[in-house]
Amino acid sequence: MDQERSNKGPKRAPVPDAETLALQALGFVAQDPEALERFLAETGCEPSEIRERASDAAFLGGVLDFVLNWETRLLAFAQYAGIAPEQVILARTKLPGGERIW
Repeated sequence: MDQERSNKGPKRAPVPDAETLALQALGFVAQDPEALERFLAETGCEPSEIRERASDAAFLGGVLDFVLNWETRLLAFAQYAGIAPEQVILARTKLPGGERIW
């Protein structure tokens, strides 16, 4: 009976790996020249530094912050990634600095 209960109801998608999701978000931002320009201005990152910094968990947290700071961008990214917007928030909590924000 307990097993039957656990099989009923909506299934939730697993929370994506935070770093993987942030890399997807970086790719999403990079596709939009205006968003990329704004991201670079806000982070102070040079275009030539992105590849190197993409392995830094704190930088990736900043990428998710950038996506989360504008609801329209968040919703567009969630649709692009095929996830619920809440999953971006959950992923953000797993990267440096996320524990203070949420």
